[in-house]
Amino acid sequence: MSTAAPGLAGPALEPGVTRAMVCGHHHLYSALARGMPAPPRTPHDFQEILELVWWRLDCALDLEMIRWSAMLGALEALERGTTAIVDHHASPNAIEGSLSVIADACAEVGVRVSCCYEVTDRNGPDGMRAGLAENEHFLRSGGRGLVGAHACFTLCEATLEAVAGLASDLGRGVHIHVAEDRMDSAAGERLEAMTTDDWLLAHCVHLDRPLRGTVAHNPRSNMNNAVGYARPARLANRVVLGTDGIGGDMLEEFRIAYVRHREDDVTATPDAAWSWLESGSALFPEAAADRVRWSYEPIDPWHLAFTPGVQPIEVVVGGEVVLRDGRPTRVDPLEVRARAREQAERLWARL
Repeated sequence: MSTAAPGLAGPALEPGVTRAMVCGHHHLYSALARGMPAPPRTPHDFQEILELVWWRLDCALDLEMIRWSAMLGALEALERGTTAIVDHHASPNAIEGSLSVIADACAEVGVRVSCCYEVTDRNGPDGMRAGLAENEHFLRSGGRGLVGAHACFTLCEATLEAVAGLASDLGRGVHIHVAEDRMDSAAGERLEAMTTDDWLLAHCVHLDRPLRGTVAHNPRSNMNNAVGYARPARLANRVVLGTDGIGGDMLEEFRIAYVRHREDDVTATPDAAWSWLESGSALFPEAAADRVRWSYEPIDPWHLAFTPGVQPIEVVVGGEVVLRDGRPTRVDPLEVRARAREQAERLWARL
């Protein structure tokens, strides 16, 4: 019943060793959200979840919070065998320089990152222009990333065109939330003529038509927000797995992707979800040379779908051992967690 997994554990690799994992859609700033105060009232739908939780949180961020949330998020990813993250950032009151802070923090831990800033109209025209400017400055300065956008329901046509135009000018794709909830169900129609193969489309739960680009499937987040099931198996696009900010454990996300798929289709096997996990390497081709030695073998989708607790023992990034005997070599994990806790408490006080 077992199948080979050439994308992560091909025949050239030793038993128990794989190529590293890639998180195709993350919000590293959300690492400080755990334990935050309850919202003013209980959200009853996706719009209220955004307004009462995430849009309050991102408005309270400053650069020091952003730094330590990125450090913590990168550390947790590394500890789970993930060496590359595609991040989607928002901090309306600390826009300038935020992407460099994230990139530097991840580099300090030893994790690769692709950054973008979330352009939106919800913070007014000045906020929209500042978001565009942060994307442009970071990318023109040599930063790795895409041009970011929140979701169509928070962007007017002129802003969407500005995002797509900047991406085209820079030769980059756009990283955007697409039809995550029914309230954004018009996204497909609005984006149909804009998307290109290098766009990264997050969620696509209620997408009603084909779009060009890679789809980032975030099953755990979609369930947590009660927005529905994206049915990624129906799509002709390349599908990758993301966490939407709920950590960097891609093996766990694979397991959730499999059981959600299985719930929807009893004939589904772990192979489909494993292929989505493998496809993340297309977003970070150099990460294919990174290596992870695991506490378990064989590294096979049929085993791993039903084997919790598998942990990395050693992680090699760019030829450097950045995790040895389960511990990071570049940073002190206790210090990172302590500093992140300090910043989380500062953040919570603002909320």
